[in-house]
Amino acid sequence: MGERISVVDYLVLEDGDPYVVANACSGCGATYFERRNACARCFGASFERRRMASTGTVRSYTIVYRAAPEVHVPFVSAIVELDGGGVLKANIRDVEPVPEAIRLGMPVVLTTFVAGTDDDGTEAVAFGYSPARTAREAGPEGVASGARAPVAQEQGNDG
Repeated sequence: MGERISVVDYLVLEDGDPYVVANACSGCGATYFERRNACARCFGASFERRRMASTGTVRSYTIVYRAAPEVHVPFVSAIVELDGGGVLKANIRDVEPVPEAIRLGMPVVLTTFVAGTDDDGTEAVAFGYSPARTAREAGPEGVASGARAPVAQEQGNDG
């Protein structure tokens, strides 16, 4: 197997289980996943890298039916609110792309997958989130590390 590289700068692959990191403002703690010159909250210009939780909940989602050529549709695109703070846009994997299979507040866990491989065998690794039923099923640190997480079944009791 060749080298593995992340498709985004904030997905860390080399420290055991994959995880995401954010740039946290040194002044107010606001987090950003992409590079920043200044904080949008306090205008501070000093940032530190912070490891973010690998678990969270679905804050909002949409089912995408139209995409670029060769992108399989439909799929679920979501805003994930990470446990402990931070918000990230990602696709929800391992779930049927129908409204009955996903719900707001649904617990999810970080998962990775190979998005493509070049001629030298280098794998481009992407991430998404999969429904998580229990921490035990999610594994250490809540990361599904490439394994297929079971699809959550709604019990019909939202209360």
